Amino acid sequence: MTNLALAATEEEKMERFMEKIEKGIKIEADDWMPEEYRTTLIKLISMHGMSEIMGALPEKEWVPKAPSLHRKLGIMAKVQDEMGHGQLLLRVAEDLLKPYGKTRGDLMQDLFTGKLKFHNVFHAETRTWGDAGLIGWLVDGAAIITQTDMLNASYGPYARALHRICAEEVFHAQHGEAIIMALAEGTDEQRAMIQDALNRWWNSLLVFFGPAAKETLGTSKQDVTIKYKIRTKTNEQLRQDFFTKYVPRILSLGLELPDKTMHYDEEKEVWVYQEPDWSELKAVARNEGARSQARLNLRRTSYQTNAWVRDALAATIS
Repeated sequence: MTNLALAATEEEKMERFMEKIEKGIKIEADDWMPEEYRTTLIKLISMHGMSEIMGALPEKEWVPKAPSLHRKLGIMAKVQDEMGHGQLLLRVAEDLLKPYGKTRGDLMQDLFTGKLKFHNVFHAETRTWGDAGLIGWLVDGAAIITQTDMLNASYGPYARALHRICAEEVFHAQHGEAIIMALAEGTDEQRAMIQDALNRWWNSLLVFFGPAAKETLGTSKQDVTIKYKIRTKTNEQLRQDFFTKYVPRILSLGLELPDKTMHYDEEKEVWVYQEPDWSELKAVARNEGARSQARLNLRRTSYQTNAWVRDALAATIS
């Protein structure tokens, strides 16, 4: 077959692929897909999966320090759920890796070497019980906003996994809100604990959604995911949704917004806010966050210590 004929065949495949997406037909793991679509999914889903696994660690630190048995059981269940989400997502990513001869084990090695990132919020310190509550309330709340935008993602396995994950994340957000409400109704010291946590986590919450779209459309990661209908909203639209849902709730608890300039522009129908410090995101991307290396080392140790379990399972399967 000539190069011209091959190009025509690839172009036809691409046309049929985009027709399926436009019609809302789900793409499955064994379907033909363009390289850009596959690599975009691998980066998105593998980072999501690792973020679920690494995101369990900040709250895991508070399991032995929870203020009551009831709270201890609640946060232990949440940690278990998050680890399960990570395993589910890495299994979805593994199907996409098959053409490259890679597995979940390769993704773990990519995490350890810094090639694969995990979400910026999970590099931060959890200094107080207020931090543990705020993660469940606002961090998980931000995650729900992001993930529900992808519930109808064009890639079927990811969309189906998200339906299960989002259902459980709703309970996680309620768990965090319950902690925050209890502290808000407590002593002056407890209320100050929430305000302190909010002040320290505010920049991370703004950065959570990523930068706004570039002026030249079609060049950023968010543009690619929208083009292929993996998601429907831009980073800025998701951030605005977060503000609309949570700013009134924050204020209703008598808390102060860390951004004194923040307000809602009635004419433009958008929240006006101070631009976050993006240097924090750049440092985290280099695994230079406050707890980046400590949590990576914990994951490395756990992975090495439990290697015998994986070996035993592999031997049983073979």
